Amino acid sequence: MKFISWNVNGLRAVAGKGFADVFAELNADFFCLQETKLQEGQIDMEFPGFQSYWNYADKKGYSGTAVFTKHTPLSVRYGMGVDEHDHEGRLITLEYDKFFLICAYVPNSQDGLRRLEYRMRWEDDFRAYVKSLPKPVVFCGDLNVAHEEIDLKNPSTNHMNAGFTDEERAKMTELLASGMVDTWRFQHPGEAKYSWWSYRMNARARNAGWRIDYFLVSDALKDCIVSTDIHTEILGSDHCPVELILTL
Repeated sequence: MKFISWNVNGLRAVAGKGFADVFAELNADFFCLQETKLQEGQIDMEFPGFQSYWNYADKKGYSGTAVFTKHTPLSVRYGMGVDEHDHEGRLITLEYDKFFLICAYVPNSQDGLRRLEYRMRWEDDFRAYVKSLPKPVVFCGDLNVAHEEIDLKNPSTNHMNAGFTDEERAKMTELLASGMVDTWRFQHPGEAKYSWWSYRMNARARNAGWRIDYFLVSDALKDCIVSTDIHTEILGSDHCPVELILTL
């Protein structure tokens, strides 16, 4: 099964930049989106053979997630069941026979780390949510953290900036230690490749990027990993799609 995850930074904007062509070209079983920035009814987007599931933020033009899938889920959950976290459209969970698929847009700690304290609560509650699920998990999305120094171009100058604080990195370590595998790093232990580039300072042309978009799987699915990819050639957003193929 092929999984794609992409922070589109506004689905209406990327729809005008060849999104349908990318969707067809990648031909995934599951296509997970973050930062759709939509309210219900603001876009008419359907693809033959796919069902779609949407989680909208209460705030207009903000956050939001979506999943397109060829496979009918047994159940669908929106959010993690914690009211503090469930108004920003950040989480969709699809249940299947052998696994749960989670599409997530993790909160950004923001400039001045003004949301870092909230982010820490989100991380703890999300980890507890994942651990509560009774089947293995495939978890993807924009996790808004570069876990290791290899995961961003300039670690020294970005230390303690949002996405590369000691606190955020420690929460990622804790999540992995709870029984998850970073699929890209598992297959590419020494390779530096990025999934997000700032719009400033010509960062993408200079490849001054960060790897903050991930696929994690439960340890029980580690032997099912076939391949991983980061599609740096695909434009349209400040992020690029990331890919996972599993045998399930």
